[in-house]
Amino acid sequence: MQGNGKIVIVGAGLSGAVIGRELALAGHEVEILDARDHIAGNCHTERDADTGVMVHVYGPHIFHTDDAEVWDYVNGFQTFMPYKNRVKTTSKDRVYSLPVNLHTINQFFGKTLRPDEAKAFIEEQADKTIADPQTFEEQAMRFVGKDLYEAFFKGYTEKQWGCSPTELPASILKRLPVRFNYDDNYFFHKFQGMPENGYTDMIGRILDHPNIHVTLSKRFERAEHADASHVFYSGQLDGYFDYEAGRLGYRTLDFERFSYDGDYQGCAVMNYGDASVPFTRITEHKHFSPWEEHQGSVCYREFSRACGPDDIPYYPIRMVEEKEQLAQYVTRAEKERGVTFVGRLGTYRYLDMDVTIREALDTARLYLSKLADGADMPAFLHRPV
Repeated sequence: MQGNGKIVIVGAGLSGAVIGRELALAGHEVEILDARDHIAGNCHTERDADTGVMVHVYGPHIFHTDDAEVWDYVNGFQTFMPYKNRVKTTSKDRVYSLPVNLHTINQFFGKTLRPDEAKAFIEEQADKTIADPQTFEEQAMRFVGKDLYEAFFKGYTEKQWGCSPTELPASILKRLPVRFNYDDNYFFHKFQGMPENGYTDMIGRILDHPNIHVTLSKRFERAEHADASHVFYSGQLDGYFDYEAGRLGYRTLDFERFSYDGDYQGCAVMNYGDASVPFTRITEHKHFSPWEEHQGSVCYREFSRACGPDDIPYYPIRMVEEKEQLAQYVTRAEKERGVTFVGRLGTYRYLDMDVTIREALDTARLYLSKLADGADMPAFLHRPV
């Protein structure tokens, strides 16, 4: 183990807050730095002054998990209210339910199929000549056929990822994207909800410990913290090494925010599957807090594009060229002493919030175990490549 100073954590989002809390509870002095002027990272929420609506400033974050310990953990800092994510999509001037389910199929094809009939019907639509799907397009064509693919997947995917679905791996569609019942709950998880007073309040409570000191609007400089006992780094992995092997690829999001007097779209999320519509979706934030009532509304039109040097990174692309760069950075990281890379940016992996918290808890516990044994802490809890 390195140094005798404080433990330094880079980033006051979920990873940094949870790791910091666990180590503070164990008696360690923890210094948390964040380059932004607020805590909670991309989960940051705040009340709109005009409407009172709780706004997900960097786009919606919906909590869903099967991990009972993580569910109990977040509920220890905030009351999670029941919330089911029911997404709609507009395609060729008609509105449908997502994920594609029995209602979607019957509405789209103008039929009244029962589940077994719908299964047989969709199998008829599928391209059976594709035996081993390699690309996103092949995967979709094999399982849902041309019509559903073009209506609900093709245009949206092109806008979200900025490339043809023929260039994306089949693994993005990990399972058959069709339900042969009328279940329109977007997630399968046992525990689903939204924090009653927003994520920033929840993370603020996690950080509320006398052994934790948070400094905002402060960028991490390695030279300034050479004497730290350990550094937990949740910033960009490539950024830690000053992008010496090039920048890893990310998608970023732009939001066109607008207000509306009343109910703009009647749901929290409306996707737009047509390639001719420049944005991917519109989110109406008051519907993320259905236990509240607001006359006014705050909405975001969401645009996806390539992430530039001054943009906020959202989604790691992990195409072939990024994986080669990533391997170089992972090798370099594993040669470092006294630093562990965590979170979505630090490990260049897309992580849902529950997985982020699980890995943060496990990382803190591993550190305490290694410290007790006098052993070195690894650079990664889960190696990114």
